[in-house]
Amino acid sequence: MAHITAGVEYGLHCLLWLTSSPGAPLSSRDLADFQGISPSFVAKVFPKLEKAGIVTASEGIKGGYLLAKQPQDITVLEVVDAIEGRKPLFDCQEIRSRCAVYRERPPSWATKGVCAIHAVMLRAEKAMRDSLASQTLADIAGDLERKAPPAFSDDVRKWLVDRARTRTRGPAAEDGALP
Repeated sequence: MAHITAGVEYGLHCLLWLTSSPGAPLSSRDLADFQGISPSFVAKVFPKLEKAGIVTASEGIKGGYLLAKQPQDITVLEVVDAIEGRKPLFDCQEIRSRCAVYRERPPSWATKGVCAIHAVMLRAEKAMRDSLASQTLADIAGDLERKAPPAFSDDVRKWLVDRARTRTRGPAAEDGALP
C-alpha cells in the first residue's frame, strides 16, 4: 500500500516556515538547519514544490525559496501530490479472479464491476484526498500560531532574518569583518 513519506512532512514544515519568511528567499539548507532535518533530503523536495508552482526559486548567495501563492491558496493535498506524485492508496491485485473454485475462468458475475474490497479502498482514498484538499498551509500556520507563545513567532523571524543576513554577507561577516 502506498503511503505518505517523510518528504511530505519535511516539505510541509519548510513551507510553514516560509509563511513566516521576512520577505527574503530562504535557502533549503537554512530551512533544514532551522528544524534539525537533513539538508540533502530537503534539497530534493523543493524542486518538486517549485515544479508544482507552490514555491519560486532564485539563485545565488541571496537566493532561495519563497511561496509562489498565498498560504490560504496552498492545500495540503497539493503538497502531497507535488512531493509524492498522485499515486493510489491501494493497488488492487484482482485476487477475486484467481479463486480455486474456478477451474479455467471465473464467471463474469465474479469479476464484474469494481472489486468490493477495492471499492472500500477507493472511498477511503477519496475521503482522505477530500480532507487534505480542505486544509491549507494557512490553516496549519494558524494552528501553530494559536498554540505557540507570541514570542515564538518573533524568535522564528529573527532567526530567519539573521540567517539570511549572514548568508548574504558571506564568510567575512562571520569573522566579524564589515561587509
